[in-house]
Amino acid sequence: EDKMEKRSRETGKSVFDIAQFYTYAFFSDEEKLNIIRPVVVCKATDNIPEMIEMIKELEAGGHTYIAGGNVYFSIDSIDDYGKLARLKLDDLRSGARIDVDSNKKNPKDFALWFTNSKFKNQAMTWDSPWGVGYPGWHIECSAMSMKYLGNHFDIHCGGIDAIPVHHTNEIAQSEAACGHKPWVNYWCHGEFLINDHGKMSKTGGEFLTLTVLENKGYNPLVYRYFCLSGHYRTQLKFSYEALDHSKVAFNSLISTVRRLKESCQASVTPKENAMSYYNAFIAAMNNDLNTPQAMAQLWSLISDNEVIDSDKLAVLYKMDEILGLRLKEVEMEAEVPEEIKALSMQRLELKKAKDYAGSDAIRQKILDLGYDLKDTPKGPIITKRM
Repeated sequence: EDKMEKRSRETGKSVFDIAQFYTYAFFSDEEKLNIIRPVVVCKATDNIPEMIEMIKELEAGGHTYIAGGNVYFSIDSIDDYGKLARLKLDDLRSGARIDVDSNKKNPKDFALWFTNSKFKNQAMTWDSPWGVGYPGWHIECSAMSMKYLGNHFDIHCGGIDAIPVHHTNEIAQSEAACGHKPWVNYWCHGEFLINDHGKMSKTGGEFLTLTVLENKGYNPLVYRYFCLSGHYRTQLKFSYEALDHSKVAFNSLISTVRRLKESCQASVTPKENAMSYYNAFIAAMNNDLNTPQAMAQLWSLISDNEVIDSDKLAVLYKMDEILGLRLKEVEMEAEVPEEIKALSMQRLELKKAKDYAGSDAIRQKILDLGYDLKDTPKGPIITKRM
């Protein structure tokens, strides 16, 4: 069943309204995570003519066939299908796996245009030379990226699960349409975010959203910091304990920047001993985006007593141009409201009376009001959370 069509029936909204709702939610989350929005944000529904033209080019080149009302790409029309995933073409051609689509000549062939699909009441359809229908999943990405980036571009990203099918099929159709010339120079694939049960998924009920983290009191940039702590090609295991460690580290970084801003102005030209950390930071980033090594340089800079504060601040700002933790936006320490101070004193009295349940309840209330509380030998330290 078409998920968009099902959702449309459940909500009474059009599929376009539903798509717009999730588009807004996606970009809202990206903004909170300080992810820069692309200059061009293109919709598949706005680029159907480009997809049709690309299919016509593939048809003219002898790479397609029509069966059951659908247009398919024939992987037997090229010699290097599966090169990205290092698939063995002879094994694929043997048809070892029987596909549910009996129209295919080869089980690995894929649809470019559907006029007859498993979804009988498809909500979005368009006219085409092959009949009223809609494009296949893979052709959308190739047609749009080539429209805005050209027939050859530098970097294509995605998750590792896209390698064996989606990206493999993108390469096949794109290079076939461009005269079998290389399409993309570098492929960057991110590993999965996992938990104790393995890969997180919506169907498994383990789907993490930014809203869930915000409702639990986490700054979205704490999650960004957590992601920076792992290499993009290594599985990152999520747990709230791990996220709490990142929260402590992030808040410590913010406190350091706040202290530096209160004591000095950032240097215009940091000295060599400070820049050595920045150079090592850049070297780590240039080494396959090794963010864990880069973050290690940040903390080494902070702990180096030989580097003056103004140079530290300047280099931290330069590092953050890449890390995106909004260090320049850190505000000076604000006066703690009397209400929060009163709650802190009330909590201390409860602790002295060994009413730990009551003490913990007040601590949670302080956290819910947006303040962090740290107990020290000299008494509690209260700070406004970013």
